[in-house]
Amino acid sequence: MIATLPLKEMSVQDKISAMESIWEDLCRNAGDIASPEWHKDILEDREKNLKSGADSFVDWEDAKKRIRKKIQHG
Repeated sequence: MIATLPLKEMSVQDKISAMESIWEDLCRNAGDIASPEWHKDILEDREKNLKSGADSFVDWEDAKKRIRKKIQHG
């Protein structure tokens, strides 16, 4: 079944509420959802990059500030 929403007529708040409802439902049934093989491969690559020092973690608040700055300054 594919549900169709009247996206053009929905407010931003209505769209966010719909996404939150879907996300909550997915989280309730997370154990029933199989992760695709490609996802495992990406996670393994990221772990390898972290261990080698090629990648690092960024604090979520800092990441949001960087994203906002990029959006505002193009």
